[in-house]
Amino acid sequence: GFSTTMIMMKKFALLFAESTPSPSLGSIEGGFLRPSSSRPADRLSAVFSKGKVHINQEELNNLGAHLTHGDVEIVLNRQKHWKNAHAFFKWAALQNGYKHNCYTYNTMASILAKGKQTWVLREFMEEMMKERCRMTPGALGFLIRCFGSVGMVDEAMYLLGRAGTLNCVPNVYTYNCLLDVLAKSKRFDLVEIRYNEMQKYGFVSDKFTLTSLLQAHCGVGKFTEALNLLKIMSERGWVDEHVLTVLLVALSKSGKVGTAFELIERMRKLKINPNEKTYFVLVHGFVKQNQISKALELVEHMRELSIRLDLLTYRVLIEGLCEKNECLKAYDLYLEIRDFGLSPDVGIFVNLICSLSSEGHLDAVNRLLEDGLFFLCGSLVSLYNAVLEGFVKADKVDEAFSLVQEMIRLYSLVVEGTTEIPAVDSVKVERGSIKLSKVVSPNTTSFCVVIDGLCKVGKLDMALGLLRDMIKLNIIPNILLYNSLIHALCSLDRLDESCKLLDDMKDRSIYPTQYTYNSILGCLCKRVEVSEALELMREMRLHGYVPWIKHYTSLVKRLCQCGKITEAYNFLNEMVQLGFLPDMMAYSAAIDGLCKAGEVDDAWKLFKEMSEKLYVPDVVAHNILINGFCKIGRIRDAQQILNELLEKGHSPSVVTYNVMMNGLCKNERVDLALLYLPRMVSEGRPPNVVTYTTLINGLFNAGRDKEALALWNKMEQKECHPNIVAYTALIEGLCKCNRAKFASSYLHSMKSNGIEPEAVIYSVLINSLVEEDETVFACEVLDTMVLNINNHNPSDKSYQVLVDGLCKLSKDEMGSVVVRNIIDKGWLPTIHNLNELENAAKKEKKVLILYSPVIGSVAHMGCGEAMSERYIKKSRVADQLFPAHFLVANRSSDSLCDCMY
Repeated sequence: GFSTTMIMMKKFALLFAESTPSPSLGSIEGGFLRPSSSRPADRLSAVFSKGKVHINQEELNNLGAHLTHGDVEIVLNRQKHWKNAHAFFKWAALQNGYKHNCYTYNTMASILAKGKQTWVLREFMEEMMKERCRMTPGALGFLIRCFGSVGMVDEAMYLLGRAGTLNCVPNVYTYNCLLDVLAKSKRFDLVEIRYNEMQKYGFVSDKFTLTSLLQAHCGVGKFTEALNLLKIMSERGWVDEHVLTVLLVALSKSGKVGTAFELIERMRKLKINPNEKTYFVLVHGFVKQNQISKALELVEHMRELSIRLDLLTYRVLIEGLCEKNECLKAYDLYLEIRDFGLSPDVGIFVNLICSLSSEGHLDAVNRLLEDGLFFLCGSLVSLYNAVLEGFVKADKVDEAFSLVQEMIRLYSLVVEGTTEIPAVDSVKVERGSIKLSKVVSPNTTSFCVVIDGLCKVGKLDMALGLLRDMIKLNIIPNILLYNSLIHALCSLDRLDESCKLLDDMKDRSIYPTQYTYNSILGCLCKRVEVSEALELMREMRLHGYVPWIKHYTSLVKRLCQCGKITEAYNFLNEMVQLGFLPDMMAYSAAIDGLCKAGEVDDAWKLFKEMSEKLYVPDVVAHNILINGFCKIGRIRDAQQILNELLEKGHSPSVVTYNVMMNGLCKNERVDLALLYLPRMVSEGRPPNVVTYTTLINGLFNAGRDKEALALWNKMEQKECHPNIVAYTALIEGLCKCNRAKFASSYLHSMKSNGIEPEAVIYSVLINSLVEEDETVFACEVLDTMVLNINNHNPSDKSYQVLVDGLCKLSKDEMGSVVVRNIIDKGWLPTIHNLNELENAAKKEKKVLILYSPVIGSVAHMGCGEAMSERYIKKSRVADQLFPAHFLVANRSSDSLCDCMY
């Protein structure tokens, strides 16, 4: 094999290297072969060049009998077409006493490579291997480069691998040719492999070896390695313009503009300058990476070297500056273009005019419009469209509207055949005027730009007026214009006008797109017009369009919110019958609606149908159903859904576990909830702050305050930072366990963590401290509350709790002083003295006595079974009877949570 040959002949490698010519790596057209001239070669060239000279067979046989390798090379190089050369090459191989050598093979390979004849080259390689033509290391390297030049990289590697078949021991040059091919073909991983192979066989790397390796490092983004390699090459004196250019271009393309610029500065110190082409590539690369300032610095350096920019580079720079809102600098570049005698194209004009218009530099805009008359005779409307676009971009839609109106007025006069067109100098706008030195007929783009701008700012009537003007001028609207109008009308619930425009489109043979239909569908879904939505979907189906998920999902949600669960279910079935398979999100919305309505069994039924016929429900759908069962106390069913989730190969999310734990805690099964904590960790689902808060709240409700505090400490140790909800649960939980004094210490912890306590925390804490006869602490917390909260809103749930607490506090001698002071400062908006405070507290107690039995009965009857509609109605009646700001007593609150969570 190749490796054996290498080992056996390694000692002869240097001898071969010294005796082998070293052709240039630059081009396969380089001076590898030295053609000569001879009389037989002249005759054969004439014969095989399209048969221009007739020759008898005897003379042809005589020429073949005296054929030399030199003659073959001359004849091959003189053929203008590869087919003629190939025909001669095959004829020569058949002549008695003649056999091709490595030089004739390479000449033919070079011709086929220039002709891009990859299939012929592949057959040629197989024939050469069969003939076992002896190759020198240099000749093999040349042949490898021929194959590489037409992308035949695998064949090039095959040639090196079969060097033994060709009686050749590769040398450094041979490997360099292959490395060059691999680098230019972007097979960077193979460059390093072959380089390591060279090291293994003891070959000493030269400048060309390391240049290819440098390209490979740059190609895969190993810029640290590339810069280290550059240092080695610099120490050996191998750094030249080509090496630095390779690195520069790679750095620029990869966005490492700073490093590239440092390298340019280093090159300047070494008095090495990239060529013009490299400079242009770098400028383009810097602009593409949004490094326009660096690009301009590079341009200054180019000017120092007397390198003039071409029009393409100017355009790139102007585009980059306009995108950065540096339009005046871009305008200076435009003036340079004019000074150098270049003719700016329409792209440069449009970019500049649009940017300058949006920034309000109207003098420069007018200058450009004048120049446009000279440089762009037939494209003047595109320049005025750029003005319109600039105005719209800068939210100056009224200015754009004024300009297009004036364009319409003048063009209308021309269309009507008016002989005397009034002279128009300019159209006044906010910061000046726009010159209209001649009549410019607006086109479809003109109207599209302005109408789209008007739609975005909600001026639809003006936009519709422009559409009518457009039609009067026989300018045909396009689909983009109709889509803008229909979408804007639908957004404002102007459905009838949208449908009228849809009909108008069809009459004009402008076919609605998926966007058009979905704009109207979205409006129908917002209106909850089910039959009309289905009818539109039927039409969409005929045209091959698909309704957007967000629209029909919102319709399902709205139906569920209105209690129309059956209609939502039927709507989804109708979609299936139309040939649209609703997305999982829509089914999840329906399941969620059923659960919220207490129809959990129906939700489960839909879930099962979906599983059997349509989809494998995702984790979200499972979470919704688990939550629904937990809310009505059916824990076993919730656990069954969780088990099914696992059986289907889904991984429960953190939300899944949080929902399950919350349900268990609400149903006083906190021990079972705690078992899920280590399970989450083992499955790679780290508990979050919601997880810990749920469990801590459950433990406090169970009166297990020590365990709750231990879990709180564990949460902090895990660097799971508590939020305002977690602190609220902790403080309220401690207050429930009659540890209000200890709970007050966590106010300082909250503030140190950058969390400001809300009014509800202060209210609960003050009330609990008073109940525990901790008057001093209650007064301190009250003082803190007054300092941190400017006023207390009577509509807040915590307000009545605070009123009750303050009433109790006022019974204490020291407390009454503090409470009276707060009342005097007007901190309690509805209370002006202690009597009003006491009356407010008594009123609250009466409300609680009445409200609690209502809530309790609803909770009691709904627990353990699917809640019927009448129990839900009871709870809704209770919500209507009592304002939202009433906060019920703990037992009532717990009952409500058990029922409605």
